[in-house]
Amino acid sequence: QVHLVESGGGLVQPGGSLTLSCAASGIMSGVFAMSWYRQVPGKQRELVALMRVIHGGSINYADSVKGRFTISRNNANKTLYLHMNNLKPEDTAVYYCNADHSDGLTHTAYWGQGTQVTVSS
Repeated sequence: QVHLVESGGGLVQPGGSLTLSCAASGIMSGVFAMSWYRQVPGKQRELVALMRVIHGGSINYADSVKGRFTISRNNANKTLYLHMNNLKPEDTAVYYCNADHSDGLTHTAYWGQGTQVTVSS
């Protein structure tokens, strides 16, 4: 089991910055990737940024956030971050932390409860 708790959301003006945190606990040894997703009402949850924990730790970003958002991880405190700069109103969404876990037989996706980000003047 992996437990994820997001924090850091809030209201920010366009052009502002915000950093989201995702504190992870539980059995992390089988986690092979961690990601940030976002969702607005009436739309599907979309991938924002993905970091592979193995295979060189490669990172992918959605085209809409490239150059503005940065995903990072602190292994010591098992926390995933999403640093968001130059925020736009279209970044408004509930942001979710995700951990992909495998025990060699079963793949399980764990999710946090989400944190609201609102970009508005």
